[in-house]
Amino acid sequence: MPYSHFNDLPAAIRERAAKIKLAVFDVDGVLTDGKLCYSDDGRELKSFHVHDGFGLKRLMANGIEVAIITSRLSHMVTERTAELGIAHVYQDQENKLACYEHLIHALKLTPEQTSYCGDDLPDLATMRRVGLAIAVANAHPWLREQAHWRTQHRGGDGAVREVCDLLLAAQDKVDSELAKFA
Repeated sequence: MPYSHFNDLPAAIRERAAKIKLAVFDVDGVLTDGKLCYSDDGRELKSFHVHDGFGLKRLMANGIEVAIITSRLSHMVTERTAELGIAHVYQDQENKLACYEHLIHALKLTPEQTSYCGDDLPDLATMRRVGLAIAVANAHPWLREQAHWRTQHRGGDGAVREVCDLLLAAQDKVDSELAKFA
């Protein structure tokens, strides 16, 4: 998404995004396209977008913590988050809000300093608690209505990178990021 897109954001979204110190993401439907694929031997397969992974690494390089909270348990998520260096990974979480509350307490953060990106109703309670609630473009309509901001990209197709770019832009870190790769 072009940098100029973030210049058109409502001031309230920029203000919320500027405060974020912890970005929390769901997995299925956010980091992936939400499809569950299984091999003949029963192994689960997931597809992750490389741009999303790079965006998450850029957040962490700029001092923004990243966390994953998912209700499913997946070896593929363990592998991908380890590869990206994400320290806060919570799988098999039936109550995402309780997990989130425990995490922000441990990190000594307030809800206003956190964002959450989700796609369906299990994400709703947590989204209602955070400072910046984000829904991916193809999130369930009920969830989209509750979000402060919606991505233009679908889950698993660059939506997470869009969130990362939003946070970096709102915190005036785009120029320094561009300089690192120029």
